[in-house]
Amino acid sequence: MAEAAPQHLSLPSGLLELCALLGASRDSLRGLEQVAQKKGVRNLSSLDPEVLSVFVPPFISKEDSQMANAQCAMLGKTRRRSFRKKREKPRLEQWKGLPGAPKVPDPEDVTIPGGVDLLALPQLCFPGGVCVASEPKEDCVHFLVLTDFCGNRTYGVVAQYYRPLHEEYCFYNGKAHWEPSWPAVSSSGFFVPFAVCVVSRFPYYTALKDCLSCLLTHLKLCKDFEVDNPIKDFAAKLSLIPSPPPGPLHLIFNMKPLQIVFPARADLESPVLDLDLHLPLLCFQPERVLQILTCILTEQRLVFFSADWALLTLVAEGFMAYLHPLQWQHPFVPILSDQMLDFVMAPTSFLMGCHRDHFEEVSKEADGVILIDIDHGSITCSKSSDNHVDIPAIPFLAAQTFIQRVQGLQLYRELHLAHLGSSTDLNEGRARRRAWQQKLNCQIQQIALQLLVSIFRDVKNHLNYEHRVFNSEEFLKTRAPGDQQFYKQVLDTYMFHSFLKARLNRKMDAFAQMDLNTQSEEDRINGMLISPRRPTVEKIASQKPSPLHVAHRRMVVSMPNLQDIATPELAPRNSSLRLMDTTGCKGSGPVANMTPKSTYTFKIPEIHFPLVSQCVQAYYADFVTLLSKAMSLLAPENSLLLARYFYLRGLVHLMQGQLLSALSDFQNLYKTDIGIFPADLVKRMVESMSTPERAQAERMPELKRLISEVLDKPREAPKTDDHVKNFELPKKHMPLDEFVKRVQESGVVKDTTIIHRLFEALTVGQQKQIDPETFKDFYNCWKETEAEAQEVSLPWLVMEHLDKNECVYKLSSSVKTNLGVGKIAMTQKRLFLLMEGRPGYVEIATFRNIEEVRSTTVTFLLRRIPTLKIKMVSKKEVFEANLKTECDLWHLMVKEMWAGKKLADDHKDPQYIQQALTNVLLMDAVVGTLQSPGAIYAASKLSYFDKMKNELPMAVPKTTSETLKHKINPSAGETFPHAVDVLLYTPGHLDPAEKVEDAHPKLWCALNEHSEGRVIVFDASSWTVHQHCFKVGTSKLNCMVMAEQSQVWIGSEDSVIYIINIHSMSCNKQLTDHRSSVTDLIVQDGEKAPSVVYSCSIDGMVLVWNVSTLKVTSRFQLPCGGLTSIRLHGGRLWCCTGSSIVVVTLNDFFRQELKVDENFKETSTTFLGFQLLPEQEQLWAACAGYSELYIWSLKDLAQPPQRVPLQDCSEISCMIRVKQQIWVGSRGLSQGRPKGKIYVIDAKRKTVEKELVAHSDTVRTLCSAEDRYVLSGAGEEEGKIAIWKVE
Repeated sequence: MAEAAPQHLSLPSGLLELCALLGASRDSLRGLEQVAQKKGVRNLSSLDPEVLSVFVPPFISKEDSQMANAQCAMLGKTRRRSFRKKREKPRLEQWKGLPGAPKVPDPEDVTIPGGVDLLALPQLCFPGGVCVASEPKEDCVHFLVLTDFCGNRTYGVVAQYYRPLHEEYCFYNGKAHWEPSWPAVSSSGFFVPFAVCVVSRFPYYTALKDCLSCLLTHLKLCKDFEVDNPIKDFAAKLSLIPSPPPGPLHLIFNMKPLQIVFPARADLESPVLDLDLHLPLLCFQPERVLQILTCILTEQRLVFFSADWALLTLVAEGFMAYLHPLQWQHPFVPILSDQMLDFVMAPTSFLMGCHRDHFEEVSKEADGVILIDIDHGSITCSKSSDNHVDIPAIPFLAAQTFIQRVQGLQLYRELHLAHLGSSTDLNEGRARRRAWQQKLNCQIQQIALQLLVSIFRDVKNHLNYEHRVFNSEEFLKTRAPGDQQFYKQVLDTYMFHSFLKARLNRKMDAFAQMDLNTQSEEDRINGMLISPRRPTVEKIASQKPSPLHVAHRRMVVSMPNLQDIATPELAPRNSSLRLMDTTGCKGSGPVANMTPKSTYTFKIPEIHFPLVSQCVQAYYADFVTLLSKAMSLLAPENSLLLARYFYLRGLVHLMQGQLLSALSDFQNLYKTDIGIFPADLVKRMVESMSTPERAQAERMPELKRLISEVLDKPREAPKTDDHVKNFELPKKHMPLDEFVKRVQESGVVKDTTIIHRLFEALTVGQQKQIDPETFKDFYNCWKETEAEAQEVSLPWLVMEHLDKNECVYKLSSSVKTNLGVGKIAMTQKRLFLLMEGRPGYVEIATFRNIEEVRSTTVTFLLRRIPTLKIKMVSKKEVFEANLKTECDLWHLMVKEMWAGKKLADDHKDPQYIQQALTNVLLMDAVVGTLQSPGAIYAASKLSYFDKMKNELPMAVPKTTSETLKHKINPSAGETFPHAVDVLLYTPGHLDPAEKVEDAHPKLWCALNEHSEGRVIVFDASSWTVHQHCFKVGTSKLNCMVMAEQSQVWIGSEDSVIYIINIHSMSCNKQLTDHRSSVTDLIVQDGEKAPSVVYSCSIDGMVLVWNVSTLKVTSRFQLPCGGLTSIRLHGGRLWCCTGSSIVVVTLNDFFRQELKVDENFKETSTTFLGFQLLPEQEQLWAACAGYSELYIWSLKDLAQPPQRVPLQDCSEISCMIRVKQQIWVGSRGLSQGRPKGKIYVIDAKRKTVEKELVAHSDTVRTLCSAEDRYVLSGAGEEEGKIAIWKVE
């Protein structure tokens, strides 16, 4: 048998932390009997509750285990299974064993889990006191949330039941005597309540309620049996049930007569949801729900009231679930007993709950507390010695959409059941109800999440990620006047501060995912822009005020007359959201029909009694057998479910003490779902292994790798600067570096090179420092221009002439022109005249159509007036505008935009026009800041593209211009560009399981950011960002390949192959079989859904993978290292090792070798890369230090190669084959300057067909898109991607 786990290994606990029996003491019950014997005494005061018995796992003692020779892992300290408490005095030390019971250790030997206060537990289990009844009462349940000093929560479910009190009955004599069914009247005429409380680390409210209901049926049937035994057996069962890992697998346990379901969390970030989320919607109108959410978001002091103790916790937890992933960070005590009412006097924020009987008392005594009456669906405020508590309204459009969606929900199950037949099976009926509730919960979560996204979506536009700054002042300026009060209060809360931290850490939580999924096309395009944002024509049109908005805009709701407030009459209740018009609400589509993700269940084996170690080991063995059987029936593609089985089997093996088997199961999570890998537990397991076990594990390659990873991996050091700073204007003089940081923090512009030019402009003729006043003036000028642009209201007549994505960036004052009097308006595309008097539109010119721009003067009444003249290509008439003092600035701006547009057209790169816009707006701010004769000269320092056009009038070569289709910038919005290391194009395909936009073709781009792996995914149908960056590993990425239609494999310098799920855009699998940098990944040519992937690493190892099972089907080691790339041809693998190209068969049989030193004897060199052309029977290769391609015949590699010289090429960096062409990426000279170049070579004629000037930096990578386009990625000086047409 396996060796038992060492005692210092703390094993993961099951569902149960503690189980307790509570009730009145023996003495008080004896006194009660004496009182009951007096005739006429019917009203008795409530009794004091206390803990009668406590049951704490493990329930198999160490002695039991040794006697049975079982290999059962134990916790560090031997603990008793249970103790019973007799309170002679209110001191823990004086609890004693039961009379007549076997002698047990003192209660101090029992370790009570943290967070459970046994002195407070009786009050919480009997929050209204132990009330003796004169007639039998129904069993009842309520729920507790227990918090320890560190803020960790545990959860309690309490079931109260009543027992008749009569002379023969003594609860404490070990021979409890009662009948299977309660008598209508006991001999004494009284019924006494007892409670069983189950405490768990997980909020399994419904499941544990069902478990306790089953327990009570057993308790009532017990005869002549100590009451502790069934409760202890019950607790032992729960302690042996593991908590399910996050994901789609729920656990089912037969508690008899019910099948109990323990649902798993949806993901690692989500809480366990085992309650009915529609309860708050049944108790409150949607408008009231929004008011309560506002109270929580603004961190008020809240008290819930209800006559039903259970509702207090369930409703409060429902509101917490609505706000996920935002988290309440203050005291959360949903149930206060009668003795705890003074808690509501606390001065800080809290959320508490108490019985409705105390409503008047709390409202009189507590100041400024929000009182929420669940039973009447009302909200009021207690008396306040200061001012009224102002509860602002949630932003109008978000509230309107939320109310409409809630009204579209089907909250009543009776309507769902109307057409269904009655269920004749208890568990079948319960399963139906669960499915209905699961779907409804999913819909409610989506509605609540979309509410949060619509409220906080724009926060990200005011964050600076590099310096962790939030510009709250500017964010507030963008909010509607009626929403200001709401945001001002929310922005000051701890909850919002934690939310900001998550955004700055780029956490891909539920909020971020929903934000991404509901992003408009405009937002996606804005994500690609580097210029400041301005309202587009489309947005201006949508912002025309609606009568509804004007009529019902509520500024602030004042307490305490909240109940009397007339809520806005919004759209009437509608049975279908599809018929509603929610124009203007982002992402306001219906969610009522959304179906929840598929879930699966696994039935836990029966636990047999008596609970001795042999029975527990038999239970674990059954558990492993069932899991293994379920795994064998699964298709390999269902890795999500397979991972959950591996996780559970690993836990069970660990409980059996079989550490090697447990490690092996956990290691399999790398290939199935790394997200649920229990890193801390595995590390503790490895550290606790005995020397023989460790040696045995080291002999298994996969476990050896796992052990080294968990032991060598450094713990993530806490970030030294994790807090969020609010933007503040500087108070000291700033040198260049500090100025760059401050400008980036302000959100004005991020690009470091642009900020350097701005620094030059603001310090012309001065010491190279910026003083605080200058910075303040510049910032204010920038923001004033921004505010003016937000207030631009274009007449409908004007908007008809503009594109929907055009923005007005600059308006002149009213001037006289040869086209009439009006204001000159500048968009990113054109200049036009806004006519004075009768509104009208007159186009001046598009920037593309400008031929010449001049600044001159005209004489008028002996005065010379500065005038701007613009000559167009297509018009003879020259536009003239008497711009007076504005003339020089407009001259600079129009020339910069003209030059930017020309470069954008020549280079097919829209980023140039965006950068020109930034330069123009900075010029405007500099002139407004300096207001001196030298201001125009200073602003000219920002005239970057105009200078480039004049100083370097280099036309883009015709061939380049004709072949180039488009350029995109994956580093847009970053402080500086990042090198593009790898590109991969994946074709679109329509999968019924995915959204339409997910079916578009995609471009995967691996960036080299601080030598770390980062991937950005573009929608290749529109070249907009589909998925903003996500991190892949901690090292540079070397290669990518598409395997199947749902996987992208990425090879990294850190020796790991990362697998990305294309649908979920998550990296949840890793292949760790390589021992050094993964350099290449290939699939068989022509396969749309390859079943085999070949990978290689720099140490010469080649692995062949089965895509379905993710298992290595064969492996071989080349004798030499330096393996950089592989190709598959004719059933053989061609491997480039630098010093040679080696040909091997797929069963590792060496065939032939092409050595580089035999062909280049005069100079030492290495192979950089190669391509195979099977049709021509040719091998094409590039060598370091040579500007030629070399071609060998596959028939005879010994023959000297042919050469294809590449003119003006200094170094070759990459090459790919496209149709009958070889495309070579390089660095070379163009017009005397170093550039990134691409040579397109005809493979048949072996001649250079095209020489393309691709980038300003080396071409780092090339990839083909369906042989119709080629995409090239540049080095870190430029960091852009070019798209080329293949002839």
